[in-house]
Amino acid sequence: MTVEELKERLDAGERPLVVDVREPAELQFAPFPFEVLPIPLGQLQRRLEELPRDREIVVACRSGARSASAVQLLCHVGFPRAVNLEGGILAWSRRIDPNVRSY
Repeated sequence: MTVEELKERLDAGERPLVVDVREPAELQFAPFPFEVLPIPLGQLQRRLEELPRDREIVVACRSGARSASAVQLLCHVGFPRAVNLEGGILAWSRRIDPNVRSY
């Protein structure tokens, strides 16, 4: 999913489940301007029970690399509606909201 697609959905009043797999310090330094479920990538496998299997899950990170790995894991263990937020917070900052910090 592109950041533009996510923004359109948010603007339309949808509230997709966004899982941010960055580390806590990254989230604190550059948070997304909407609600996310923070689960660092290293904890994801242990915390699968927190995720609904019947809902689309948008996985985000800094650039899209960690979230792509997370999506592979989620699809492999039974979350077929998991999608990667392409470009992560960097793309959000560049293409949607320059007030969001990038790093």
